Amino acid sequence: MNTATDLGRRGEDAACRYLEHEGLSILARNWRCDDGELDVVATDGTRLVVVEVKCRSGTTRGTPLEAVTPDKLERVRKSALRWLSAHRIGRVEIRFDVIAIEWPPEGQVRLHHLRGV
Repeated sequence: MNTATDLGRRGEDAACRYLEHEGLSILARNWRCDDGELDVVATDGTRLVVVEVKCRSGTTRGTPLEAVTPDKLERVRKSALRWLSAHRIGRVEIRFDVIAIEWPPEGQVRLHHLRGV
């Protein structure tokens, strides 16, 4: 992996494959608005699932989960409201998840899925 962008893209690809394997349907990836970006928007049955994906190759800058701060979750929440409005979706049950991926240059990739954060 050459850059943080490459690592992020690979992490999001891995997260989407995992989510599809778990039975979710991917609706959108990397959706941007003034409030921020949604990494993945999916459905799990009738529930909308907004997923923040964090991928790190090492822990020098902290673990992937440590990068998901309360401020980040608030930006994700605001962006999700914008996504709903932009797609003219009314009342719907929403779940916010985090997928944290540790992808060391050598060694086993570890994916952690936290539901309902």
